Amino acid sequence: MKRIVRIRKVDLMGDKKVFNAIRKVKGINFAIGNAILESLSINGNTLLGELSDADIERLKEAIKSPSKLGLPDWLLNRRKDIETGSDLHLTGMDVSLSVRSDIKLMQEVRSRKGLRHGSNLKVRGQRTKAHPRKGKTVGVVTKKKAAKMQKKPEKKSVAKGGKK
Repeated sequence: MKRIVRIRKVDLMGDKKVFNAIRKVKGINFAIGNAILESLSINGNTLLGELSDADIERLKEAIKSPSKLGLPDWLLNRRKDIETGSDLHLTGMDVSLSVRSDIKLMQEVRSRKGLRHGSNLKVRGQRTKAHPRKGKTVGVVTKKKAAKMQKKPEKKSVAKGGKK
């Protein structure tokens, strides 16, 4: 039994079930993980460390490019890629790199989403006045807080030599 199996630069524990272990790889969710295991005819309840080396290699190849397994297009996480125009499924660091490049492209094109990303505002139409507030508070100031802001207590200075 193998204690650690390395897939897509992620160390997976061999004492976990195969289905739960492969979901630790970024880009593999419940649906795609289930589809990969079913297409490879691997039981998801077996322990990852108990798989043979051939099964682990098949699993690595399937996770690297699940579109070769004949899975439906709606399971893939990068459909109609901007650069290639093909349907892809990204895993590992490729996911965060593609998101970063997409945001950079939106900022260069000066789209609304790109501008809002650049100014650290909500992108998908959420309200910014009330909840959740982070950083500088934008919105309503209560009377109590406004009164505190207006009345700043003056610090009394005490001479070194004596008491006042």
